[in-house]
Amino acid sequence: MAKKDFQTARAGERTNSAGKPVSNRVLLSVSDNEYRFIRPHLEFLGMPHQLSLYEPNGPLEYVYFPNAGMVSLVIETEDGRTVEVGEVGKEGFAGIPAVSGMRKSQVREIVQIAGDGFRVKVDALQRVLRSSPQLLQMLTRYAVIHWLQMAQTAACNRLHKIEQRFARWLLITQDRVDSPAFFITHDFLATMLGTDRPTVSLAAGMLAKKGVIKWTRGEVRILSRAKLAKCACECYGAMREDRYGDGPLRQGEAFKPSACAEG
Repeated sequence: MAKKDFQTARAGERTNSAGKPVSNRVLLSVSDNEYRFIRPHLEFLGMPHQLSLYEPNGPLEYVYFPNAGMVSLVIETEDGRTVEVGEVGKEGFAGIPAVSGMRKSQVREIVQIAGDGFRVKVDALQRVLRSSPQLLQMLTRYAVIHWLQMAQTAACNRLHKIEQRFARWLLITQDRVDSPAFFITHDFLATMLGTDRPTVSLAAGMLAKKGVIKWTRGEVRILSRAKLAKCACECYGAMREDRYGDGPLRQGEAFKPSACAEG
């Protein structure tokens, strides 16, 4: 097999059959030979804010590979309360249970930051995986990593202060969308963090006062990633380790948990 088969392609170097460029890291990392198997099945689609990809106990008809934006995995209890348990961006894929042959999921997966990407029918993906051992290994590895991150999120939501959790969420989201600014509301964050709007507003105000973020008209902008990292708990460090080969932390950035910078 040619050496190039084992090299990661750059964003935009690969396309689907309709010529839409690929930025998803899983699709860029698979070998040229195996990418040819999945390429005809990649259906491009816009992923607007609040698009529901999966509902609890609903059928898993597609697996999604985001190019941009962010998908939230949300658990809802019987009394209507919700909390985010995971996030997916261009580093991974949505619809993890389908890789193991499952056809339903207990988790709601919804687009929280608009973007675009590709979807593949589950039946087609299962056929592709029979002749694509590298892709199967990558998807399985991502599934395990994502499960570990979800476990860390559960611990964080139970044990750490809201300011730390908020800082951790902002860092992880920036890693997914590759931008220091994104549109979110206090109500949305309250839902994601499993708290109420006044508590989120208080945490946002504390970070803004310290010059870490700026929040206006539904847009949050990270002013200092280094300061934000110091405000986060150790959970961000555990969740952002270089598990994908090129960790999301910027080169040279230090992580110091629970030492939020003043002023």
